[in-house]
Amino acid sequence: MARWLRRLFTQLLVLALLGWALTIALVWWWSRRDDAENVSARMADAIVVLGAAQYDGRPSPVLQARLDHAQLLYERGLAPYVLLTGGRGDGDTQSEAGAGRRYLVKRGVPDSMILHEDEGRTTFTSMNNAANRLVEVDGKAVLLVSDPFHMLRLSLLARLHGLTPHGSPTRTSPISSNPLLEFEYAVRESLAVPVDFVRYFLNGTRFGTNR
Repeated sequence: MARWLRRLFTQLLVLALLGWALTIALVWWWSRRDDAENVSARMADAIVVLGAAQYDGRPSPVLQARLDHAQLLYERGLAPYVLLTGGRGDGDTQSEAGAGRRYLVKRGVPDSMILHEDEGRTTFTSMNNAANRLVEVDGKAVLLVSDPFHMLRLSLLARLHGLTPHGSPTRTSPISSNPLLEFEYAVRESLAVPVDFVRYFLNGTRFGTNR
């Protein structure tokens, strides 16, 4: 390999590693933010809850933590709607969004105030579908609820879809209580963020919202 080619390869590798390190740092920084922490009045048009596993209609501990957090935000009056996301996994008969809806209704959240999209099986498609669903209620500002590691990518995708994002991560998830697991998810997110960013621009027309 020619010397200039080796030098170019080395420079590109260093840039890639620096970019990856910066993304991990941003994932960590965003995970520590909570835009709803000191707010007492309406700040969004909807609370958007990202789906997680459900078992025959029963939310997993991760999904339950997200739903409980969303309910607290709703009861504080920070948004008039709760929008649930998440489709069916392989072999499932019920969707994550459907399981979440039943869970919240049983705990007193009015069914009329719950929106859902039950087709998305990835963060990317769930956020696209959520943005399209919000058009129906003329919603633009969103309060995003998920695990802390997820907040950077959610905020980025929401903004790309024409939404105004605010983040409020749940701190009670089993993932958050395990530092090693949380770090593992943060590393995964550092790879998923640039992938979804590129995916949006490659498929922008096909995945674009109706805004």
